Amino acid sequence: MKKNKPGSSATEFIEGIKVKSVRSKMKSEKFFHYLAETFRVMSDPTRTKIIYALSQENELCVSDIASIIGTSNSAISHHLRTLRNMKLVKYSKVGKITFYSLDDIHINNLFAEGLRHVEEK
Repeated sequence: MKKNKPGSSATEFIEGIKVKSVRSKMKSEKFFHYLAETFRVMSDPTRTKIIYALSQENELCVSDIASIIGTSNSAISHHLRTLRNMKLVKYSKVGKITFYSLDDIHINNLFAEGLRHVEEK
């Protein structure tokens, strides 16, 4: 169906079958809010560095991450808490040492795709 926009000479094409198909696949508002929040959390440069470091090694402790990034343990702990709350990283304890890793392969894949996108620019 072809439709003119009010006040415009431009022509707009609406393909009803495609619109209906995509609408039937749309997720809830809550879903998109959580997805946007995930990207927002990943948009912080320090958290991005943490994710990168964890994508290079299976597990790292807070001190190692702080050393790699060049910041304090407390700053790293704060960022890790945020990443953990969004289920982007998980942790395990060995004695008194806490080791962090990416939560699952999806986070690694998402981050790897972002890296490839930026590297190709």
